[in-house]
Amino acid sequence: MKIDKLSENQAEAEMASLKNWGGWRIEKGELTKEFHFATYLEGVRFAVLVAEHAEKMNHHPDLTLSWRRVVFRAKTHRVGALTKLDFDLAKRIEESSRWKVG
Repeated sequence: MKIDKLSENQAEAEMASLKNWGGWRIEKGELTKEFHFATYLEGVRFAVLVAEHAEKMNHHPDLTLSWRRVVFRAKTHRVGALTKLDFDLAKRIEESSRWKVG
């Protein structure tokens, strides 16, 4: 399957689709959000949830796990830029009811 890089206008349109959840931004060419949790284990559980979604999509973001915080960063490594896959993964994570940000 061919995966196309998003133009700046296309990326802005995809960003608008994430506006209901807040906190998303494009930083250094990556889709980024910092999630905060009440406990360290909640952050770990969230990271596992993200990994499960990513594996199903065969699309893997970079995650940084620290005390009560997970930083999500995604770009499509195969093309070295943002694609629709990055935004689709973000939406799946946000729509999941299996976690709650503290």
